[in-house]
Amino acid sequence: MFNAQRFFMNRFRAYVKETSRYLQYMLNGHTAIAILFLLSAGAYYYQQFLSTLPANFPTVWIIAFFFSLVATYSPIQTFLKEADLVFLLPAEQQMSRYFFNAIFVSYLLQLYLVILVLAVFAPLYAASFGDYRGYWLYAIVLLILKAWNLMATWWMLKIRDKYSRMFDNVARFILQFVLFFFFIEGSPVFAGITTFLLFILFLYAYYLNMRQKALAWDLLIEKDRMRMRSFYRLANMFTDVPHLKSQVKKRHWLVHLLTARVPFDQKNSYTYLYRITLARSSDYLGMYIRLLVIGLIAIYYIPQQWIAVLIGILFLYLAGLQLMTIWQHHRIVLWIDLYPLSHDARKQAVIRMLQQLLFLQTILFTLTVVVSKDITGSLMMLIGGLLFSLLFVYGYIKGKLK
Repeated sequence: MFNAQRFFMNRFRAYVKETSRYLQYMLNGHTAIAILFLLSAGAYYYQQFLSTLPANFPTVWIIAFFFSLVATYSPIQTFLKEADLVFLLPAEQQMSRYFFNAIFVSYLLQLYLVILVLAVFAPLYAASFGDYRGYWLYAIVLLILKAWNLMATWWMLKIRDKYSRMFDNVARFILQFVLFFFFIEGSPVFAGITTFLLFILFLYAYYLNMRQKALAWDLLIEKDRMRMRSFYRLANMFTDVPHLKSQVKKRHWLVHLLTARVPFDQKNSYTYLYRITLARSSDYLGMYIRLLVIGLIAIYYIPQQWIAVLIGILFLYLAGLQLMTIWQHHRIVLWIDLYPLSHDARKQAVIRMLQQLLFLQTILFTLTVVVSKDITGSLMMLIGGLLFSLLFVYGYIKGKLK
């Protein structure tokens, strides 16, 4: 006899085992030190900012925005697989307990976002209003709205029209933003009216759910597949994920930009190959650009020279550490072994490209310091970044490319 409770526990244990295995690689010593350094620096400058907080700072707007964003973002993890579309369809009437557990576990798994947002904005609230009175009441409201949003998301997952689901998300976000704004501002009447409108919206989602008797199994499976793919892409920056299906985009203009100056010669085959790999694979290019942009923003807003240089070197280290996984990108492509080129030629092509990318990142970091009219800091960034790039590429990465 089919047991939905036992089936859910089996799926959930498999999910925990799968994710924890990759989290061990993601939170290794190097990454943990980098995260700890960033958190320490962020906490220090956050405290400095709060000590000089202007009287007209839009605290209410910011807290209302992030509270409503966390409440609205409420995906349901069902742990379904593609084969379930065939084998579990006959047991749909017996799956109610399974999906109840999925919603409850999704709520628990997303509590870290609620706790993180509450912890981050508690000092800002205290600095703006003088104490924490009322803040924990807003936290309770956020927890309640989070549960409501999860139920609304589940109801809307029966609707196949993506624009209807998108409109529901946008409407919920706007109403919850207005609700938190009036609530924190101390306008109970307007907050009560907004709560009533939000309740009507939830009732409408429930009404649409009741009209659709059958589950959209393919939509549930696709949502779960995309969430796991996002996790695998993140994990792939730290370790090899064999079952990750890479997405390739043509990006003709970028490929032309990166390969136009590569001489048409046999010895440059690997150079050409890894440049188009960088351009067409979102795993490497997207990660490089994200780290570059975050590093530029951090360096621009940090006043101390030596801390800005350390932040720049930290982001160079993170970029180099993640980009070196491109070496394994073509590991299962057999025709590369037919190239009449030596193994050292392939290694040199990867090392040279990584060195160029880190040099480019160093130059952009240096220009950011120059914009702040800090000549000494820019020289420190340039010399320190170039020296670190050379030592890291030839002292660490070269030995890892096996």
